[in-house]
Parts: sequence; C-alpha cells; structure tokens
Amino acid sequence: MKIDGHGLTISQTVAAASREGSEFAVSEDALRAMNASRNLKLEILATGKPIYGVTTGFGDSVNRQISPEKTARLQNELIRYHLNGTGPLTSDEVVRATVLIRANCLARGNSGVSLPVVELLLDFLKHDILPAVPERGSVGASGDLVPLCYLAYALTGQGKVRHRGETRQTAEVLAELGLEPVTLEAKDGLALINGTSFSAAFAVLNTEAAAELAEVADICTALASEGMLGNRGHYAPFIHNEKPHSGQGASAASIHQMLEGSSLAMTYDQVVDLNVPLDGRHYQRLTRSIQDRYSLRCAPHVNGVLRDMLDWVRTWMTVEINSSSDNPLFDPSTGAVYSGGNFYGGHVVTAMDSLKTAVAGVADLLDRQLALLVDEKFNNGLTPNLIARVDDDDTEAGLQHGFKGMQIACSSLTAEALKHAGPASTFSRSTEAHNQDKVSMAPIAARDARNVIELTREVAAIHLLAACQAVELRGVDEMSPRTKAVHARIRKEVPFAAKDRQMDGDIAAVVEMIASGAITEAAREGGNL
Repeated sequence: MKIDGHGLTISQTVAAASREGSEFAVSEDALRAMNASRNLKLEILATGKPIYGVTTGFGDSVNRQISPEKTARLQNELIRYHLNGTGPLTSDEVVRATVLIRANCLARGNSGVSLPVVELLLDFLKHDILPAVPERGSVGASGDLVPLCYLAYALTGQGKVRHRGETRQTAEVLAELGLEPVTLEAKDGLALINGTSFSAAFAVLNTEAAAELAEVADICTALASEGMLGNRGHYAPFIHNEKPHSGQGASAASIHQMLEGSSLAMTYDQVVDLNVPLDGRHYQRLTRSIQDRYSLRCAPHVNGVLRDMLDWVRTWMTVEINSSSDNPLFDPSTGAVYSGGNFYGGHVVTAMDSLKTAVAGVADLLDRQLALLVDEKFNNGLTPNLIARVDDDDTEAGLQHGFKGMQIACSSLTAEALKHAGPASTFSRSTEAHNQDKVSMAPIAARDARNVIELTREVAAIHLLAACQAVELRGVDEMSPRTKAVHARIRKEVPFAAKDRQMDGDIAAVVEMIASGAITEAAREGGNL
C-alpha cells in the first residue's frame, strides 16, 4: 500500500494498528515532493540564513543561531532533552497508528525530511518494532513533543522497543533484522516530533471504537425495551423524520428494526389496546403505560448525537492524519520556507472533548435503563434485582440479590466516565518560557476519550447481561429475531444467573464481545434468520 500524505484513511490506520506487520511504501509522487523540499532546505541552509529549528534554537531559544556544521547535533539534542515522559507505556495499537500517521504526514513532502527517516518508520511497521512510549508529558503544541521523541530516539537506534512480545534495546533488534538506524540531518528530529501524530493515533482509534459503541447502545436499548415491556412506537419513523437529525434517525431506525417481530416491546396501538376502555367512566388508572421513561423513549436523541458527531470527527481526523503538521515547512515552488503552527492540536482536542462527552452521555443513558430493569418499583413485574423466580416458601427465598451489585458497579463506572468528560482544552497553560503560551492539550483529551470509551464498554456489558436476564425472565420466545440472536450470542459464554455468583468474568467476556464486534454481528445475523 502506498502513502503520500493525502489518501490515508481511518480504516486503513485502524487495520494497521490492529495487526502485527503492515507493509507500506512511499508513492513516487511523494518521493519527488520529499526530495524537492529537502533540497530546498539544503539550499537555504547553505546561504547562512537562519531557519527555525534548523539553524536556531527551539521555542523561546529561536533567537540563538548556530552554524550549519552544528545542525545534525542540534537535532539529536532536541530528542534527548524531551525524553521525560511518564505514566504507563502506550498500547501497541496506538504506537502502530502513531508510526503510520507520522510517516504519512512526512510523506506529504513539505517537511524537508530525509527519505531514510520515513523508510525506517515503515520498516518499523513492517517488522512490528514498537518504541516504548510513555503516555504522559505532551501538551499538544508544539505537537506531541515528548511521546514522539521516544519514536525518534528509536529510529536512531537508541532506547527500548517492544518486539515479538519482548522489551529490548533498539540497537539489538535493528541489528538482528539487518536494519540501519538513521543518522539525523538538519530538521529531521524536529520533523519527527513536531506534529500531532500521537494524539491523532488515539483519536483515530477512539473514533472507530465509539462508532461500535453507538451500534451497541441501540442494541442495548432494544433489549431493555423488551425487558421493560416497552413501547416500540417511540422509534417509529414518523417521529424522527419530523426532527431530521441524521444520527437520531439512524438510531431510531436501528432500534425499531431490532424490535421488529417482538411480542415484548409492542407498537403504540398494541400498547393502547392492552388498557380497558373507559366505558362511560370519568377516570381510570391505566394498567399499561402508553409512554416509557426518557431513558428508553429518548434514546435516539442521546445516541443520535454520538452518531452525528462521528461524521464530523471522522472528517477532521482524516484531514489531521493527511497533513503537514510540523514547523517550519518548505515550498519548493516558490523557494520559500514558512514558520507556522500546524503542530497545534486544536481540531484533535475539540473532536476528542466532544466525542468523550457524547460517549459518556451514552453510558449515562444505559446506566439509567439498567436502574429501571433491576428495580421492582419500575420494572413492570420483573423480579427484584432480576433474581430467578422463587416461591415465597422456598428455602432460597430472600437469599439472592441478583443484579444489585452489578447496578452499583455500573453506577460507579458511569460516574467515572462522566468525570472524564470535562473538556481538556479549557486547561491550556502557558508553557516553555511563554513561547507556547496557548496549547491544545489534545493528547490529554484523546487519552480521556479512550478511558471514557473503555468505561462505557463496561457499562454496556453490564447492561447487556442484565437485559438478557430480564428477557429470559419474560420469555425468550417472545423476543424479536435480532434481539434473540444477541441473547443467544451472549449465552454462548455467559449463563443465566440462577443464583448469586461472581460476575466480573461475565463482564469481561461481554466487553470482549463488544470490542470485537461480535454483538453487532449477532444482531445483523439475527436479521437474516
């Protein structure tokens, strides 16, 4: 597959991040563009004119010019003094995505970087050589300096990498594979670290994970509607056509389709007909409510926001991963060099701040649905906490507490997701001697979004387990074909909770089903039955 800084897609990035060993090459057009900008860099360098970060110091040290002879040494010093990251090591998937995105951005051909830098980045992908990159330490401008320095350091044969399940010295791995470390020339180090590729890697993976959760949330709502003997008329096309947000309409259509053929979640007319006529009386209390609570009725208006948001987040992230995001940039067509701020992660931070808020809102929605399902005051005749039915005179009566603990855990997870939903962009801090006096905090927002997504998966897993318990108490034969297929998929690995038991393993099993796409696949297959 060819990269050129223009055509890399989110799906290609996610695929490369998810597997060991992906082969990419720089396109011919990109090679020409890279060589042209590098040649221009060398021409300007030969004139003795100052070029930011090439023959000057970095950031606030821009007013200190050095001779051309010191330029290579300067790039190595740049990397060395940023090796101060903290926190857990970044996951293999994010590192792979970072390597690919950085190579693609440099292949766009405006950075003046030498070709061996990009070629070795692609060799890292091919051989699954993954620099050990701490997660913390970047403010998202000038790009992701600290985390990307660990990537640059590995390219020079230094530091540590993960390879074939082991953490080893980079030099040993390169020698074993017959690869030569790069020798940095002027601008190479700055081009590697002065960009948004680390934040964008998190963001791209978050985007696709959130899209999967949007599908799962509609499945959860359909199952909860059946468990609650809900009114599927709330998802009728007419309602959502008259407030035509595309995401809302898609969510409503998904839930409506999921419930087609259900005898548990009925149409509006069916629900109305369950109540006896007034027959001349002036008042009666309905035996079946004709309207569900907001967490069911307004689910498309919550999850639809996430669906709509994903459209523009994908657009922004596609631009971000196909951009020259470093500084300075070289324009061979005019012979000019430009200093700017393309390293600023403003679009990434806004996308991730927004995405995590929408995803946390979905977690809150599912938590509210779960609270209704387990509470005998609201669950329309289900057992308290969804315990297996037992006669009052049975010796087991009063001993079982079912999903009470699960609801408590779900409430905790939801609260944590909501806590992370606050915007990171509002915490900009003046940094680096007030040169970086306005910074994006994009990597913090992106990591927060990752955390919110992981927490929301766990919320959805608990919800699905409870909803499956509820519909089994109602009667599986009354379910729709699609919800029945989801129930069957979950029951392959997690049995009905006939008695209280340890359930953390059950949660983990369903979390994996969500992350792998098994839940949405089951729903699709159910529609083909």
